[in-house]
Amino acid sequence: MSAAPSVALVVRRVRPDELDACADLYARVLTQTFTWVPPERHRRADFLRAARDEEVYVALEHGRILGLAAFYRPQNFLHSLYCDVRGQGVGKALLDHVSQVADGPIALKVQLPNRRAQNFYAREGFMALERGRDPGSDVEWLRLARMHPQS
Repeated sequence: MSAAPSVALVVRRVRPDELDACADLYARVLTQTFTWVPPERHRRADFLRAARDEEVYVALEHGRILGLAAFYRPQNFLHSLYCDVRGQGVGKALLDHVSQVADGPIALKVQLPNRRAQNFYAREGFMALERGRDPGSDVEWLRLARMHPQS
């Protein structure tokens, strides 16, 4: 169970001067978490390229970026949710924020080996809708959606 977020935690839209720090966080968390993928495939440039078309939100505490969420509004799709800290409510705060700014139910994909993320999203009311694999990938994913935001 996630702890309640710190009262000092702020979730807001990223500023342009923070995108490099977000790209660093993205690559670092992927390398630490997605151990089934070779580390050289976790590239800052991938985040920065996707961020051009996405709304990126950050969770900060005392000015330090603890997590990020990248949201592709045309499809209400949560493309990225990565946190430097776990079990402190940062991911939930970002997810709740994206749910509030979305135009409807949000969807996302989670890689099949990522059990921790699957458990987190299940606790937050997400259901698996589809299972698949991207062309050229050997890792399966689940497409999840939450029809009604959690309170």
